[in-house]
Amino acid sequence: MATTKKPVAKKPAAKAPAKKPAAKPAAKKPAAKATAKKPAAKPAAAKKATAHTTWDTVQIARHPNRPLLIDYLAAWDPQANELHGDRLVADDPAMFAGLVNIGGERVVLVGHRKGRTTEEKIAYRFGMANPDGYRKAMRIMRLAEKFHLPIVTLVDTSGAFPGLDAEARGQAEAIAKNLADMSVLKAPIVVVVTGEGGSGGALGIAVGDRILMLEHAIYSVISPEGCASILWRDGHMAPQAAEALKLTSDWLKKLGLIDEIIPEPKGGAQNAPAKTIEDVKQAILKAIRELKKIPVEKLVEQRYAKFAAMGRFSD
Repeated sequence: MATTKKPVAKKPAAKAPAKKPAAKPAAKKPAAKATAKKPAAKPAAAKKATAHTTWDTVQIARHPNRPLLIDYLAAWDPQANELHGDRLVADDPAMFAGLVNIGGERVVLVGHRKGRTTEEKIAYRFGMANPDGYRKAMRIMRLAEKFHLPIVTLVDTSGAFPGLDAEARGQAEAIAKNLADMSVLKAPIVVVVTGEGGSGGALGIAVGDRILMLEHAIYSVISPEGCASILWRDGHMAPQAAEALKLTSDWLKKLGLIDEIIPEPKGGAQNAPAKTIEDVKQAILKAIRELKKIPVEKLVEQRYAKFAAMGRFSD
């Protein structure tokens, strides 16, 4: 008997999930206004253009275009009368000594002579004097005492010449005798450190009643390179040695080793040599006028006491 198949009940079709309404696009925020960038902070050195390190001062003092003794003479008195010889051994071209007219003031001028050209530098040994030069300087300064003339010295040397002949002829003795004799010389003495004031070579003509110094000159017992080679056995430490030596004009004024700082043009005397030469002249004339008002015996007494007191400190 045939059986009838029951019809299979169809499952209702699954309803498609209702689509969610599309999200509305987010409202665009108004573009932020560009803020003005703050200018980058300038380094401290740029805030003060004149600020520089002690080593920079050393380089300025040694600048090849810095005024030299020959430039001062050419501006002050082209007809200056140079006197020669120490009356013992020889004449030293590295040390100038003679009669000069500075702004109407007749003086005896002594100074280290450096060269401008290569030939001059070799002939003058870069301004490093032999003992003959120091003895010549003292001989001419005694003429100033005899004829009642002021003495002006221009200091610009890295040191006394260290050659064998110089040592053989008594370099140390010649400098030491100058220190002793200048301390009691009966004449007004004005000293100007114009460039390098190096060691005993500078001090041999630098005992005076008024010690003036150009702003960017240096004055020290030893060069920074020499100091570095002794302390650290390394010449590359010269900048640190320069800082420790306190060889700049501002430090020397604080320590009482100089009396007056002569300002220089911005960047150094080499940038305006004519102005520097004129400023030095006016500073010298001012010092001479002041010293002439003091009796010579009093001058000698004050000068001796001034240098005898150097190096004495109290807590």
